[in-house]
Amino acid sequence: MPSVGEEYCFKQLHVEGGEVVRKGYIRKVLLAGLSVAVFGFAGAAQAEVIKIGAIFAETGGAAFLGGPEARTARMLVEQINQAGGINGDTLELIVKDSGGSPEKAISFAKQLIEEDKVLAIIGPSTSGESMKIKRIAEDHQTVLISCAAAELIVNPVASYVFKTPQKDSFAARKIFQTMQDKGIRKIAVVVGNTGFGKTGKQQLKKIAPEYGVEILAEETYDKKATDLSALVAKLKSIEAIEAVVNWSIVPAQSIIAKNIRQTGWDVPLFQSHGFGNIGYVQAAGEAAEGIIFPCGRLLVADTLAENNPQKALLVEYIRAYQKRFNEDASGFGGYAYDAVNILHEAIKVAGNDRKKVRDAIEAIQNLPGASGVFSFSPEDHNGLSLDSFVMLTVKNGQFVLYQGQ
Repeated sequence: MPSVGEEYCFKQLHVEGGEVVRKGYIRKVLLAGLSVAVFGFAGAAQAEVIKIGAIFAETGGAAFLGGPEARTARMLVEQINQAGGINGDTLELIVKDSGGSPEKAISFAKQLIEEDKVLAIIGPSTSGESMKIKRIAEDHQTVLISCAAAELIVNPVASYVFKTPQKDSFAARKIFQTMQDKGIRKIAVVVGNTGFGKTGKQQLKKIAPEYGVEILAEETYDKKATDLSALVAKLKSIEAIEAVVNWSIVPAQSIIAKNIRQTGWDVPLFQSHGFGNIGYVQAAGEAAEGIIFPCGRLLVADTLAENNPQKALLVEYIRAYQKRFNEDASGFGGYAYDAVNILHEAIKVAGNDRKKVRDAIEAIQNLPGASGVFSFSPEDHNGLSLDSFVMLTVKNGQFVLYQGQ
């Protein structure tokens, strides 16, 4: 066999006794070309697999949140990889189903960070879970992009913690602005007994005086409730109540609407942005008609002006999601859409480096998403403005823009 750097150059072939005999000579060759090839390959950037963790409530009572989020995240990561990845690197999405349990979320967060060595975590689906793992992400300097709404997740700001849903305070302000337009001054507030309900009530109580609104009654209901007629009767007995705000993310919020209408009480009913799933309308049936609530533009994407910076991506997301999963896209899936998209943009700039990705997210400006147009800063890890919300209502069983009445 020739040694490295030698080349066999044969001048002739002929047959002797049935065997091919080669007569030729050996020539030494320079190793320069081989050296260039070897060291060129060694110096070239090697494609990486970038691990992204996700904690979603795919099952359990919060599956209406986590299901669309998990499906959306998987779909987008698949699309990114099919398009060549990010700078040639492939994303690996590791999804953990918390079932909405804060205890499971804690365990999964530690596993994803310490064992799987993920670059970042998207989720969890609920505010309670997000608050429980906020410190874990911060202590391990791992980016967390929550898909839950509570303002406390990013206020006060934690260096590595971000979130994609709009702020609770913005939702409260949009509701109160609409009440001002309608001349409503005295209200009742009912909330689900979840982290979202608790923090939402705090924001409503804090902001109401700014708009001259007085809260005459406040009630909390169990997230597993199947009949809230007693609570509704209690509120209806307070004749001065001019409107009800039902702040919740749990299915029981539809029961409030049904029980109110079953009593013949025609009081205006406002919901929070946690109502942004057509399934809640279907559960409430005719009682959902006329409900007013703040939400992102995803639910009315087809009615947006062509020059709206969100329209193209919203229409494409809705089309792809419906085609893939044969169900309507929801605002909740949009939260995961934004989380993946934000990470995508940051990784393009910063690569597979936790600290650099954190810095890149904080530097993002004017990035259109499902929930709004994101512009982050060291002081703002939500990145959305009050304009990220529009007021919607239910008409003929569908979500439409609220025009004011």
